[in-house]
Amino acid sequence: MDGTAPQLGVHWDGAVNAWRIAGDVYRMGRHEWVTEAGWRQMYDDGIRTVIDLRASGERRQRDTDPEVPYDVKARIDVVHCPTEDPDHSDFGELFGPYLKDPAQYGEYVGLFAGKIAAVFKAIAAAPGKVVIHCSAGRDRSGVIALMLQRLAGIGDDEILRGYELAARGINERHRTHGAPHAHDPYLSDEEFEAWLEQKRAGVRAFLGSLEVESFLRGNGVTDAELAAIRVKLQ
Repeated sequence: MDGTAPQLGVHWDGAVNAWRIAGDVYRMGRHEWVTEAGWRQMYDDGIRTVIDLRASGERRQRDTDPEVPYDVKARIDVVHCPTEDPDHSDFGELFGPYLKDPAQYGEYVGLFAGKIAAVFKAIAAAPGKVVIHCSAGRDRSGVIALMLQRLAGIGDDEILRGYELAARGINERHRTHGAPHAHDPYLSDEEFEAWLEQKRAGVRAFLGSLEVESFLRGNGVTDAELAAIRVKLQ
């Protein structure tokens, strides 16, 4: 691998913040945003597994979400593999209402190491192409994406670009649909650039603090599973 990979936007109808991470692995925001046409497009593109990183309480249909026939959605396996336990006694003190800052990624991965490793096991076991998603498609999916890209040998600048694209994507969603939380509002161009400069430093610190393969091996991911993940990332 040459250390670079294009960050390609993906156009599945209704999908928010959808990007190719590397190889056959993609990321996006909540899957309930995807329309029937989008699920058909995902299937036609070879997606056979969607890994939902959200906690159980977040996994629900909203009144504004499109209705998708069961037979269309059922062709793609949706695997629930949460990265966190929001009821953990330390969660609020460390991360606030939810993970939203790359400066917290290191503590997050340390606190929920077993759950993070389980996501990689799910990726290794998944048939076909894989989409990982959280709610916005920025932070929880961002943690996994950064680690996958590091495994793929992608350079830090390209990894940072992936974070920036995801952050811009959800900020644009907030502009057009309204931000769901007052503590994570839509930011104007000037505000966003200042905010992003701080976040880049957090991403760089996280990348410098974690040896991904050693972390995964230390948390039960086998040689065979790592090999399967690397095949998907090619």
